[in-house]
Amino acid sequence: MKVVILAGGLGSRLSEETAVKPKPMVEIGGRPILWHIMKIYSAFGYHDFIICCGYKGHIIKEYFTHYHMYQTNTTFDLTGGGHIEHNHDTEPWKITLADTGFSTLTAGRILRIREYIGEDEEFMLTYGDGVADIDIEKLLEFHHSHGRIATITTTRPAGRFGAIKIDESGQVESFKEKARKDQSWVNAGYMVLNKRVFDYLGNGSTMLEREPFEKLAAAEEMMAYRHDGFWSPMDNIHDRDYLNMLWGGGEAPWKNW
Repeated sequence: MKVVILAGGLGSRLSEETAVKPKPMVEIGGRPILWHIMKIYSAFGYHDFIICCGYKGHIIKEYFTHYHMYQTNTTFDLTGGGHIEHNHDTEPWKITLADTGFSTLTAGRILRIREYIGEDEEFMLTYGDGVADIDIEKLLEFHHSHGRIATITTTRPAGRFGAIKIDESGQVESFKEKARKDQSWVNAGYMVLNKRVFDYLGNGSTMLEREPFEKLAAAEEMMAYRHDGFWSPMDNIHDRDYLNMLWGGGEAPWKNW
């Protein structure tokens, strides 16, 4: 089964980094977050990736073009022009890098990689900016149990803001951190889709999360896999620093390899 990763957006809320690179190439612990996401899937035996490139997609292509060299110890003979690679410890990945357009919306990006899905009846899909300690096998088991077109992983993120109770005069009566149980469920990515989803994408001129998902929900063709573990997007500099702190302290919950 193929894993499709959406990696073409502008990442405007992370402009300090994304002015020079696409958001999925922003690094955690010296590796692009895209690499971390791929390692999560690879740990469960899923090594066939389709990456939907867009904004500064050439940087993703350059990274994987030279990836093998990055992973090996190499002796260069500058007199003869040759080189010797001393180890070959690289991941067993097959990666299709598809140019899906600079400003294409997410439904359109998925339409543009349809041919690369091949004969598979289903594929996995996620965003190129979020990591989780998700059990991919349990996710797939849940998807196969209900037989609908789409499964999205949902989670209740930890509260970022305090819940404040105020009386009519403006006096604060209570203040507490919002617990996860008080939060709304959100789409965390890590989706599984049957190929019938292409019938819901129209001409690709909209966000996947709008009309296509709304139609799937209305047709009772979408189910939610509830993930109560760790999940974090990388929407801004604070998120990047938080994920780097976890990685640097050896406490990265998503590291399953």
